[in-house]
Amino acid sequence: MDIRERILKGDKRACARLITMIENNNEEAIDILKELYKNTGNAYVVGITGPPGAGKSTLTDKLTKELRKLNKKVGIVAIDPTSPFSGGAILGDRIRMNDLSLDKDVFIRSMGTRGSLGGMSNSTWGAVKVLDIFGCDYIFIETVGVGQSEVDIVKTADTVLMVMVPNLGDDIQAIKAGIMEIADVFSINKSDLDGADKTKVEIEMNLDLNEQKDYRPPVVKVSAGQNKGIDTLLEKILEHRDYLERTDKLKEIRTRNNKLELLKMVEEDLMKIILDKAVKEDLLENLGKKITSKETDPYSAKDEIIALIRK
Repeated sequence: MDIRERILKGDKRACARLITMIENNNEEAIDILKELYKNTGNAYVVGITGPPGAGKSTLTDKLTKELRKLNKKVGIVAIDPTSPFSGGAILGDRIRMNDLSLDKDVFIRSMGTRGSLGGMSNSTWGAVKVLDIFGCDYIFIETVGVGQSEVDIVKTADTVLMVMVPNLGDDIQAIKAGIMEIADVFSINKSDLDGADKTKVEIEMNLDLNEQKDYRPPVVKVSAGQNKGIDTLLEKILEHRDYLERTDKLKEIRTRNNKLELLKMVEEDLMKIILDKAVKEDLLENLGKKITSKETDPYSAKDEIIALIRK
């Protein structure tokens, strides 16, 4: 049976194989996605982000189990940091969710951040499309929770869940600086700890400054480790989905995301063309050595490369 048919029939191995092909920039994978693209658009994508140690993996695990009670098929894309030495993903999340992987209606994939400057993997969008074609009702994208990934997730998700924990201190200041704007639902995990109420008040106060009137992100206290508040949190995520569908904003979000992804793909291909045609490895090596020996500087070296590209 062809890989296309197998994926449409819910074959997990075929799904895993196609995602691997996408990660390896296999041209056949792109042809398959082109052919099956008409089968996308059915899955609802939830991005889960927040600071390291907030318990995002445990929360993803519990939300998935809650959705399985509703007989929903779930895909999980866990963005792991990439080892700077091997280029491979450090597969922490998959190990933590090991019991879920035995469920035939749950698909879990860890992906590295390689090639994405610390943000989400270049292959994440492709993996989400594969899981959509595979028949998932919901797809969770869990980020590494640092820097660019928190901003990138907005470009892929329908709903963004921000996971916080009590006593963050300076991290709350980071929220004030702009990350607040990307969240559709806030979850205060480990809310059995002291300081949970204070953290909730701080987030609510920041939300009071938000000018958006027609929707206010809810702030939900949960304890994923103790399995408390998960049903309420899922309810709030589903309410946000209902709001987006009711106001036709879901279509707007997906159009925006598709435009951004299209631009990203064009940029990546243009960069490959430029590097292949003008910027050879030996040139970069030579200029790198010259910068080290102070024969030139990075700015002049950049000008030299741009001049070559323009020829």
